[in-house]
Amino acid sequence: MSPEARAAAIGLLHGPAELLPISSSGHVTLVPWLVGWDDPAGDPAVRKAFEVVLHLGTAAALALSLRGIGRPRAGVLVASLAPPAVVGFALERPIEERLGTPATIAVGLVVGAVAMALADRFGADDRRAGDADWRDGLALGFAQASALVPGVSRNGATLAAARARGFGRGEADRLSWQVAVPVIAGASALKGLRLARRGVPAGTGRAFAAGAVSAFVSTLLAARVIPRGRPVAGYSAYRVGLAGLVAGKLWKTRAR
Repeated sequence: MSPEARAAAIGLLHGPAELLPISSSGHVTLVPWLVGWDDPAGDPAVRKAFEVVLHLGTAAALALSLRGIGRPRAGVLVASLAPPAVVGFALERPIEERLGTPATIAVGLVVGAVAMALADRFGADDRRAGDADWRDGLALGFAQASALVPGVSRNGATLAAARARGFGRGEADRLSWQVAVPVIAGASALKGLRLARRGVPAGTGRAFAAGAVSAFVSTLLAARVIPRGRPVAGYSAYRVGLAGLVAGKLWKTRAR
């Protein structure tokens, strides 16, 4: 398979994975690793640049497709933005360098799955997204900060936080995306500017373009068909199963 076709396949995966509580960053790393592909265009530094391009495509699609979710109160938005901004500025590079391996991503998948399942099982259902205040925003902000760890999932972490704060499934889903879209758009724009200054790595332009376009298209389509307010038990089970596949491959690799 050509680099362009692989990049397009990963882009098609990225859109739904961003909208579901299963970790888009984890899937972008794990799926090529599990099927034995190389990075779409070479070394790990190029892979990180490719992830930026995927997020730009996804962010553009989200701006078009999620306009109807409403806006949170200013206090909620500010409180939800502060933790990921501070943690991202201080720890983004160490997190990427130390916590982006298949083993650590598998741990993030399992930890996030347990948090989601517990919050969904024991969370109350008596609050609406419009009732959220700054304390809810802060809880969602720390959830988004934790999702900087690959495998945790921004959507999964914020859903768990919202359910733990007493929001029903549908309201938690709405609130999760209300606070996530500005973070995704802002981070994508910032990383996109950095990439523009450095320039696209030589020989990767076509693959990067294929990934960005397929991520844009898959996000638009996924936003139309993915149901809102869904139970998370199935997603939690899927995450644990994927982590099991990773553990199995690591075990076989070490046994050789």
